[in-house]
Amino acid sequence: MADDGMLLNFSIPETGILNKPTFRGGTWRDRLTAKKAAGNWHSRATGRLNGETVESKKKTKASEVNATELGSRPERKEKSLELEEDHFERHPKRARVSGDFKPASREKAQDEEFIPQSSDAVTKRPGHDSSNSNSKGGKQIISSLFTYNPASSTKLLPKEDAQVDIPVEPSNAPLTSELDTFTSLGISTILATHLLKKMDLKAPTAIQKAAITQLIKDDSDAYIQAETGSGKTLSYLLPIVQRIMELSANMKKRKQDDTVHRDSGLFAIILAPTRELSKQIAAVLESLLRCAHWIVAGTVIGGEKKKSEKARLRKGLNILVATPGRLADHLEHTEALDVSNVRWLVLDEGDRLMELGFEDEIQKIVGSLNNRMRAKKSESSRIPGLPEKRTTVLCSATMKMDVERLGQISLKDAVHIRADPSEQDENSKDEDGDQTFFAPAQLKQSYAVVAPKLRLVSLISFLKRAFVRKGSIMKAIVFISCADSVDFHFDILTGRLQESDKVPTIKEKEADKEDGDEEAEKEDTDAAPPKTSKPTKGVTQSDPTKLTVTHAESPTLSSSTHSVTTYRLHGSLPQSLRTSTLAHFTKNKEPCLLIATDVASRGLDLPNVDLVIEFDPAFAREDHLHRIGRTARAGRDGRACIFLMPGCEEGYVDVLKSDRKDSEAGVHIGRQDAEEILKKGLITSGVTSKDKTAYMTKATELQLAVERWALASPARLESARRAFQSHVRAYTTHVAAERGYFDIKQLHLGHLAKAFALRERPSGLKVPGLRTGTGRETRNVPARARGSGAKDGKEGKSGKPDVDVPTELDMSEEAAKMRKAVRAREKFMRHAGMADEFNLG
Repeated sequence: MADDGMLLNFSIPETGILNKPTFRGGTWRDRLTAKKAAGNWHSRATGRLNGETVESKKKTKASEVNATELGSRPERKEKSLELEEDHFERHPKRARVSGDFKPASREKAQDEEFIPQSSDAVTKRPGHDSSNSNSKGGKQIISSLFTYNPASSTKLLPKEDAQVDIPVEPSNAPLTSELDTFTSLGISTILATHLLKKMDLKAPTAIQKAAITQLIKDDSDAYIQAETGSGKTLSYLLPIVQRIMELSANMKKRKQDDTVHRDSGLFAIILAPTRELSKQIAAVLESLLRCAHWIVAGTVIGGEKKKSEKARLRKGLNILVATPGRLADHLEHTEALDVSNVRWLVLDEGDRLMELGFEDEIQKIVGSLNNRMRAKKSESSRIPGLPEKRTTVLCSATMKMDVERLGQISLKDAVHIRADPSEQDENSKDEDGDQTFFAPAQLKQSYAVVAPKLRLVSLISFLKRAFVRKGSIMKAIVFISCADSVDFHFDILTGRLQESDKVPTIKEKEADKEDGDEEAEKEDTDAAPPKTSKPTKGVTQSDPTKLTVTHAESPTLSSSTHSVTTYRLHGSLPQSLRTSTLAHFTKNKEPCLLIATDVASRGLDLPNVDLVIEFDPAFAREDHLHRIGRTARAGRDGRACIFLMPGCEEGYVDVLKSDRKDSEAGVHIGRQDAEEILKKGLITSGVTSKDKTAYMTKATELQLAVERWALASPARLESARRAFQSHVRAYTTHVAAERGYFDIKQLHLGHLAKAFALRERPSGLKVPGLRTGTGRETRNVPARARGSGAKDGKEGKSGKPDVDVPTELDMSEEAAKMRKAVRAREKFMRHAGMADEFNLG
C-alpha cells in the first residue's frame, strides 16, 4: 500500500510487454514509413509471443494497392423460351447487334457463328463464346432474313389458272410456206445454197422477206422495224452482198478476169452502237462471204491500236463494220480511207445510237460521205454498174422521237418496212406517240416478288433450281444494273462459300487452261474469289480495269453430275476480255451462266439461251424488251423472269403486260414469291419434312456463309460496299415515265445492304472515292424518318418510324442543322448503351 492510501493492481502478461517506439524529426513521409514498418514488426512480434501465426501479405504493385478481389458473378437468369404470345410483346424496332438485342454498350458482341432466329418467339441466343467476335468494319448488324419484310400487294394466281396456257405460234420463226425461199426473194442460187448448206438457213423470216425484196429491187432509203430475234442482221446483209456479187459479175462480163477485189474500194459501211454488236455483225458477214471470197470485210471498232486499223484500211476493204466514234476519227485523220464509192450505209440499233450520244458523229459521217460523193471522178476510175445514189438503211425496234431525228439526218423518202404491214395502226403507239414493239409470242414471262433482304439468297436459290438437272437449262443470263455489282455477284458464285461446295480438281483446271483463253486460269484457294490468275501486288478486286479472269466454275451451282461455268461481262472490262468472254460463252456446250450489264442486251445473238433473269429491272421499257429478247430467238422457246420488290415496284407488272399484243391476251404472266423460290432451290425435291420452316434455316445459313466470306477479306468487303453504293446510284437513273415504280424514297437501304452481305449501316460505309456517307454532297444532308413502305413521313405497320440513311435531296441550312442534331442524338445513345435508331431489324 502506498503512502497516499491507493492500491495499484497491474496485470502483466506472462510473455511480457513490447515497447512501441515513437518517432520524431524528419519529414512526415519518413515518419509515416517508419511508423508503418514498426507497426508491422510489432504485430508479428506480438503474434509470435502469443503463439499465433500471421499470414504474410502478398507483394503488390503501387498501382494495385486499391485492387479489390471480387467474388463469383451470379448467373444470369434466363427467361423461358415458351412464352405465351398474349403476354409477350416485342419492341417493333429494337436493335439486334451481332445477333442479340443490345441492352447496353458494355456487353460483348456474340460470335459470328450465331444464326438469328426466324421466329419472333425465340428471343434468347444460345450460349456461345463471344471472345472471338469479328469486329471488322465497325459495329456489325446481323438481322433475321424473315422479320420486318414488307408485305406484297399482288396475289398469286390460282393453281388451276396458272396451269392453263394457250399455245401460241412463234412470232419470229422462219416462214413455213414452200413458196417462201431465199431464191424467190431475188437471192442468187450460189448464195441461197450457201445459206442452206453452210449456215443451215432453209427459209427467211417475215422481216427478211419484206426487207430483202425491197432493198434488192429499189435503191431508196429504208427504215426496218422488227422485234428482237427476228433476223434483222441478215435482212440488210443479204441485199448488200447480193448487189456486190452482181456488180462483180457485170465487171467480169465487160472486162475479162476483172472482178471486185479489195482494191476496188469501199462499197458499204455498217454502224453499230457497241463493240460487241459490231463483232457479231462482222462474224455473220464473214461466214456469209465464204461463198464470195473475193469480197473483203473488216472492222474498225476501237479497243486496239489505231496503227493496226490504219494498216487494215490501207490494204483495202469492200465492207466496213464500225462504231461511230472510231469511224469519224478515221475519216478525219486517215487519208487511206476513201469513201467516195460507198453506196450502202446501215445504221443498226438506231435508238441505241442516239441514246449513247452519237448524233454528232453520225452527222459528221453522213456529211463526209455526201461531200466525197459529189467530187467528180475521172471516167477511167468509175466502176461500171455502181448505183448513182447511196442507200441508207436505219434499223430500230422502236420509232422514238430521237430515232425520227436520226432519220431526218440520214434518210430521204424512206420506205417503212415491217414484218406484218397490217400492224401499222394507231394501236402500236404508246402514250408519248412512239411506236413500240413487243416481246416474242412464244416467250414465257414471269416475275418474282422478293423482299430486299432476301434478294441475294433468292437469286442463288433460283439459279440452283434452274441448273439442278443437266440439260434442263443450258445457258442463262442474269442482267444487273452496274459493273461493280456484276463483279460482286460473280465473286460470290465462283467463290467457295461453304465446306460442302465442290472444289475443282487438277484435271478440271488443266482442261480450263486448254480452252485457249489466258483468262481461264483460276486459283484454288480456300474461300478466295478468282479475280486474277496471277495475283498482282496492289490490285484490288474492285478495280475492273485490272481484271484478267472473266469465267470460272461455280461451286455453288455445280453438282456431282455436272459443273456450271459462270461468266461476267460489263463495259469496264478491256475490249480483248469482252470479246474472248463472249466467244467462250457462245462456244461452250456445257451449262453456263452469264452475269452482265446492258452491254449484252442489244443485238447480240447468243445461241441456246434458255433463261433470262432481270435481277435489277431495266432503266426503260425498251431496254427491258431487248434484255428478254436474248432468248426465244428465231422461233425457239425461252423463259424470262424479273425480280421486283414489294411495294411500288409491283406496279411494274402493268408494263410487263404491255409487252404482249392484243391477240396474245390469253398468255398470262406468272408470279412467284420468295418463299416458293427458296423452297424449290434449297429443299431437295421429293424429300418431305415436317418442319415447314426448314427453308428459312437453309436460307439463313446461306446468307451467313456469304457474309462470313465477305468479312474474311478486306478486298471482298470493299467490293461489296462498292456494289451496294453503285446499285443505289443506278436505282435513281430510271426514266421519268417509270420513276413512280422505282422510288428511291421508298427503298429501304438498311434491308438492301443485307443483300450485299454487309453488316454495317449504310450511312457508315467508307469506300475510296466519292461514296454515300463520305462525300461532300452527303455531309449536310439529314436522315429521314419514315415507316416501312410509308410515304411522307407516316408511320409504318409497326407503329414506329424507320430511319433512312442520308440522301442527296436537301442541301439547305435546316437540313444541316437536322443532320447535326441526329448525329448528336446517335452519339449520346451509343455512349449511353442504348439501341440507336439505325439498327433496324
